[in-house]
Amino acid sequence: MKLLCLGGLIFALEMWGASGLLNFGDCKSLVHELLSPGTIQALRGLPWIVNISEKQAPGSVIHIFSFNCSCPPTVELDSVNPPSSFFNQPSFSGYYTQYLAKVTLSSAARLDAQQVNHYQLNLKLTCMGKKWNLPLSVEVFKAHDHPICLGRVFSTAGDKVQVLETVEPQSLIYVVLLRRGLTGFKMMLTSPRDAGSFSINELGQVLTPSQGLIGSAYKHFLLKILVTDGQGSSCQGTLTVEVLPNPSNKVSFRIQFQTFNISEDLEAGRMVGQVQANGSRVRYEITEPVPCPLYSISSVDGLIRTTAPLDLGRNPGAAVTEIQVMAYDPFQPSISAQLSVTINVLPTNTWAPRCTPALLVTQVPETIPVGSILMTLACSDPDSSSSTFHYQLRHHNETKSNHSFRLHGPVLEVNSALDYDSSAPSVQYRATILVTDSGQPPQTSEVPVLVTVTPVNEYAPICPSHTFRVREDAPHGTLIGTVLGSDRDYPPNSIEYHISDSSGNFYIDPRSGKLHLLASLDYEKEKTYMLVIFLTDRDQEQDSTHHRSGSCTITIEVQNVNDYAPECEPPFQEITISSAPSVNAEVTRLMCSDRDRPEQAPGAFSFTIVGGNSNGRFYMRDNILFHDVFSFQSNGLLDSHTYELLVRVADNGPTLPLFSTTAVVIVHVIPWMTTVPTASTKPPMVSSPTPLLVTRIEDYWAPEAWFVVVLTVTGVLLFTILGWLLCRWPGRMALSQQTHGQSSQTLLLDSTRRNENSTGDLRKKKNDETSSILSLVLLSLFQSMGFEMEGRGSSSLMAEPRTLLQAEIISSAAAQEHGAGSEANLNSMGKSCFKKLVAVLFWKWVRYIKGIQADSFPCPSHTLMTPYFPPAPPFLFSYHPRPP
Repeated sequence: MKLLCLGGLIFALEMWGASGLLNFGDCKSLVHELLSPGTIQALRGLPWIVNISEKQAPGSVIHIFSFNCSCPPTVELDSVNPPSSFFNQPSFSGYYTQYLAKVTLSSAARLDAQQVNHYQLNLKLTCMGKKWNLPLSVEVFKAHDHPICLGRVFSTAGDKVQVLETVEPQSLIYVVLLRRGLTGFKMMLTSPRDAGSFSINELGQVLTPSQGLIGSAYKHFLLKILVTDGQGSSCQGTLTVEVLPNPSNKVSFRIQFQTFNISEDLEAGRMVGQVQANGSRVRYEITEPVPCPLYSISSVDGLIRTTAPLDLGRNPGAAVTEIQVMAYDPFQPSISAQLSVTINVLPTNTWAPRCTPALLVTQVPETIPVGSILMTLACSDPDSSSSTFHYQLRHHNETKSNHSFRLHGPVLEVNSALDYDSSAPSVQYRATILVTDSGQPPQTSEVPVLVTVTPVNEYAPICPSHTFRVREDAPHGTLIGTVLGSDRDYPPNSIEYHISDSSGNFYIDPRSGKLHLLASLDYEKEKTYMLVIFLTDRDQEQDSTHHRSGSCTITIEVQNVNDYAPECEPPFQEITISSAPSVNAEVTRLMCSDRDRPEQAPGAFSFTIVGGNSNGRFYMRDNILFHDVFSFQSNGLLDSHTYELLVRVADNGPTLPLFSTTAVVIVHVIPWMTTVPTASTKPPMVSSPTPLLVTRIEDYWAPEAWFVVVLTVTGVLLFTILGWLLCRWPGRMALSQQTHGQSSQTLLLDSTRRNENSTGDLRKKKNDETSSILSLVLLSLFQSMGFEMEGRGSSSLMAEPRTLLQAEIISSAAAQEHGAGSEANLNSMGKSCFKKLVAVLFWKWVRYIKGIQADSFPCPSHTLMTPYFPPAPPFLFSYHPRPP
């Protein structure tokens, strides 16, 4: 059966290759363990690390291990991190005391290296009532990427070695294992400079520095090992090298002889005593007798235990046993010390001491003074009233050398300060007081001690003063910053925040301390806010009403944002200047300011003329407007008399976007009387230079035919309606007056007859006034048209219709003055005026069409030597084109 189990193990190892978990040396030990029976064999190579592919099929074996157990064992999968159902419970088989266990994938296994590439399994082995935790790390790699590195050094935790500082330079301290059959690989150390001068060769051997490690005791060197192959795959491992001091002549015992007295009813495996030697990393072993049938010693802590029952009746020689204990350094076994130990087995002492109280459970505040008494034991021995007692305190959950409690005889006292804040949430101290009597053999009683430390609110919360900056255009609810309060009491972040902001512009979250903006800010009104933040701790003492508070000052600086355009005072200027022949003459200064930066000088803005600067006669220099020489000569470029300058004023920040405003400057230019100075002397005769011709092309207005037709039809309709209104208005007034006279005659016939002459005179007078008003309106209208026509240089033929029309109007007015005041006369006069008006409009239209045709042939180019002025289009009103 052993050979069958051994053959199955060798077959499994051959299937898994070097990526399995047992190297050749382990295989030798495993064969030895399988062939040699025993009670329990210590498992080696922990923690185990396996590398599997994500394409591994369900039911595949991922790990095999063996062990020895004298009784039927149990192996179970205790936990999987992260939790997963991809692994089955371990199965094992064996014969007699040898067992072979394996871990397989479950039917639900769907491995994916991209999602999870590491699983931490914890196997629990139970044998003879004892339990072992077996950690197993499962590394999952992609299907197309096989691991090239093996061993614990390439795990997440890495590997660790210990070397003495006296090791020889270039000594081998570690070997890196790679996948079987790997070629073309490279190894290198990528450790930082402070990791020493360790090296690695092509065989994966890590060597010590060439200068040695003298003086590097107690140092830890973290080596990063990088392995790459020819296909672009790589792996990186971590090796920690701990340098140990030279332990020469440091292993010794304080005494040469030591005696232990034990009872014969001491069970197998129980402690007899402990020997301690001076030195670091001391190991112990029994050198005489070999083998030692009754006792064993722990190689780590020097505890001597029984290995078999002590029955003095069957084995009288067990009453006194002398053994030799050797303490040695495992790195230098030649450095050792010997101790003679005598073990006396005494008859059984039946009753153990009885103590009051038998159990101590108490609560103490963390501020309890050192030396305070927690308990005083009162013990007695039923076997003997004269028995003396030995007291010993055993700590369970404290690893520090300066324990929290101490024993002075039967008195339990506080040994060091109990700080709840540094120990929370583990604020319970568990210990056991061992009381041993002086009987033969001594009996021992245990008094459990459970001390709970309660918190005390000792410190007030604090927060550092800080300055936050926020833009003035930040919206409501903007997170300005977080006030970081702290409290030395536990829990450290159990703080409530309050703010003393009378303006109501800010809000602080009571729990998190986040400061938010509640209202709009204006840099021009308020640049800085000083806020006092009050902090109050909570839940830091059993008394929930006891609180401590603190405060700090927070400064909020409002950052200026460019949100106002420049303002000029005044925004509109109207100036009259003379066209004196001067260059760089100042016209005016624009005084502008910016509410974003009140301290900015007026000249710091950007001034640009964007409109109305005909012929470029004006320019800006900073905020000063200058003009150049004007030209009003008939044989040169003709400038305008009025300029409407639009000056754009732009600011320069402080942030983007930039804003601008437009200032209006109207400049009236009065021509200077003498534009060309007279020469008093005859200029010297010089050779006439070659004339320089300067060509300029000017645009003019030449409307299309459709625009002329639409304009003509619109004008005819307008004047037709006006004429119709003028013809109807006198008749309506006469008719209204006639109706009023007839109604008055019907009511007061006698009165009408008596006043007939006066009424007729009154009506005649009103008609005359109406006709006179109409005549004056028409006359003034045509006079204005005639003046406009004459001003445009019209011929004398153009004045004939105007003269006839004026004569007709005057004759009609004279007829009215001689008594023609009836409605028929008024209508006749209106129609006559309308006819003349239509004739004049028709004549104007014909002249306008002819003018457009005459202007439709522009001169393509002309020189300044021959001035050319394009004719303005004839129209009812004067037309002055605006210079470009």
